[in-house]
Amino acid sequence: MAKSIRISEKTYMRLCELAGKLQADLKRPVSIDEAIGFLMETQKPPKITNLAGTLELSDEEVLRIKRDLRKLWQRWGSKSA
Repeated sequence: MAKSIRISEKTYMRLCELAGKLQADLKRPVSIDEAIGFLMETQKPPKITNLAGTLELSDEEVLRIKRDLRKLWQRWGSKSA
């Protein structure tokens, strides 16, 4: 079932450009709907590494986290031994 959505002129133009590029690559007509589907399929989930360096911690907080992790790793290691 077809649905109507409102998008800005700028977004529509960008979708048309994408559809044109896809049409050139695929060598066949490409609809706006197919261009949107292409965007959704190629959308990659965010990676945890994207967060690297974004957390601001004091030296004291880093030491506390490391200490707590060591304690947890020791408990975990003793259960598997």
